Amino acid sequence: MADNGNHSGPSGKLADFFTDLGNLTGFTADVIRKALKKKPEFIEFLRQSYLAGYRSLPLVGITAFIMGLVLTLQMRPVMADLGAEAWLPGMVIVAIVREIGPVITALIFAGRVASGFGAELSSMRVTEQIDAMEVSGIDPFKYLVVTRVLAATLMVPVLVIYSDAISFLGSFLGVNIQDAVSFPLFLRNAFNSLHFYDIVPATVKTFLFGFAIGIISCYKGYYTNKGTAGVGIAANSSVVASSLAVFVIDLLVVQLTELML
Repeated sequence: MADNGNHSGPSGKLADFFTDLGNLTGFTADVIRKALKKKPEFIEFLRQSYLAGYRSLPLVGITAFIMGLVLTLQMRPVMADLGAEAWLPGMVIVAIVREIGPVITALIFAGRVASGFGAELSSMRVTEQIDAMEVSGIDPFKYLVVTRVLAATLMVPVLVIYSDAISFLGSFLGVNIQDAVSFPLFLRNAFNSLHFYDIVPATVKTFLFGFAIGIISCYKGYYTNKGTAGVGIAANSSVVASSLAVFVIDLLVVQLTELML
C-alpha cells in the first residue's frame, strides 16, 4: 500500500508503484462489490454529494466563466484574420464541451474534494475512529468509502454540465465585447457545430473522472499508515494521483473515440 520508506532507487520505487496499483485494483473491486450488493447509506451519500458538489459550485462557476471569456477573446483575432468570425461560437463551444470543460472541472474537483477525502479519512484512521466503527458493528468501508466514491462519480458530471453552461455565458460576453450578437443567435451558431459524437464521449469520461478521483482519494486516506504525518501525505498524494488519473483517462477516451469514429 503506502510506501514504508524501506525501498530506495528506481527498482524499489517501481516495485512500490506496482504494489500500490495492485492494492488499488483490489480496493476498487471491493467498492464496486459493496456498492452493488449492499444497501447504500443514502443519508451519508446525500451529505457527501452536498459537500462535494454544492460547495464546489462557486469555484467551478467563476473558473468556467473566465475560461469561456478568455478562450473567446484569444480565438477572436485568429478567426478574424481568416474571415470566419461567425464560426467563433461553434469552435468555442465544441472545445469546451469536448475537452476543456470536463478536464478543468475534474482538476478543480480533484484539488478541492480529493484532498478533503484523503485528509478526512486519514485523520479518522490515525485517531482510530475507523477501528471504533468496526468494533461497534458498523461497516466503515461502506459508510465512509462507498458513499464518497458514489458522490464523486455523480457530482463531477453535474458540475461539468454547470461549468459548460457558465462557460457559454462567458463566451457570449466575449463575443459581445466587439459585436452585438443576440443570445438566441449565439446559441444557434454554437450548437450548429455541436454533434452527438461530441457530447457522448465527453459525458462518459466525466463519470470516469469522478469515479477515479473518489477511488484514489479514498484509498490514499483509508489506508494511511504513517501517523499524523500521513494526513498531509494522504491529502497531497490524493490530489497528485487524481489529477494524473484525469489526464490518463482523458487520453484513453480520446484515443478510443478516434478509433470508434
